[in-house]
Amino acid sequence: MNLNEKRWNENYLEEMLLLTSQNIPLIKIEDNYVIVKELGSGSYGNVLLALNQRKGNFMALKFMQKNKTDLHMFLIEYCVSLCLSTHPCIIDTFGIAFQTERHYIFAQEIAHDNLFSLMKPQIGLPENTAKRCAIQLSSALDFMHKKGLVHRDIKPENILIFDQECRKVKLTDFGLSCKAGTYVESMSENLPYTAPEMCRLGSADKLNAQGSLDTWAFGVLLFCILTGYFPWSSAILADKNFVQYTKWHRSSRIFQLPNQWNTFSTEALEMLRKLMVPEANKRCAATEVINYVKSPWKMICNNANKYKKMFY
Repeated sequence: MNLNEKRWNENYLEEMLLLTSQNIPLIKIEDNYVIVKELGSGSYGNVLLALNQRKGNFMALKFMQKNKTDLHMFLIEYCVSLCLSTHPCIIDTFGIAFQTERHYIFAQEIAHDNLFSLMKPQIGLPENTAKRCAIQLSSALDFMHKKGLVHRDIKPENILIFDQECRKVKLTDFGLSCKAGTYVESMSENLPYTAPEMCRLGSADKLNAQGSLDTWAFGVLLFCILTGYFPWSSAILADKNFVQYTKWHRSSRIFQLPNQWNTFSTEALEMLRKLMVPEANKRCAATEVINYVKSPWKMICNNANKYKKMFY
């Protein structure tokens, strides 16, 4: 991290949070926007398609319920989103933030859908489409990590698409984002994307959050979009599929490649092994995928047996 990035990490975000907190106007939605339809919803609240009556343009308004989101949490997500939106592979966030009696709200660009909508169960995405996603997301994560920030919620639902071939995708939803080095608590639920060091946390434990959390989740995401299924339910020792993977990762000469990984080429397996190292400090950077995009990532079925003999 160079001096400018360190300064951004230590000062800029805090200054932006302070300034923004002093200028969140209280308005009535109907006086300024025409709500067209709901674009998405979650535990945070809703994302609605809205027409700005004054400017005449459409935008996505993210509504966050005050009874579930305190002001600081809202400010973190809005300010991080705004700071990162200069990157072409991160959702464009407008300088529009306000509140109503029940919600905090900010505005973003409109996307076609999210990556999850394209994924076919047990099939995934075409290889070229997956590679386009990988290149763009690796760039977005590299940009974020160099600014000393960790996303902490990498999954297909948080990757927005603007076309069916994924020639343009963008990272979104920075509600769990934090500065690298922040101590974070365990999640209420461990997803398949959750790194093993997070899964091991007890209710009273805390973890020093680093970009390696995103690298692991990025690896799982690539597995999912290439196959259409998860490699495991949770990265814990009680999960048979995860245990099989860790054994194979530790020694591929002794332990057999788990069946659900047979679809990958030698090069893809090497790439995924670097991203999904059980020991967090040994994981590569997300940009490592760039070194593999010219190689095939999926096995050709009629060469499967030949491949297995070569690999073992």
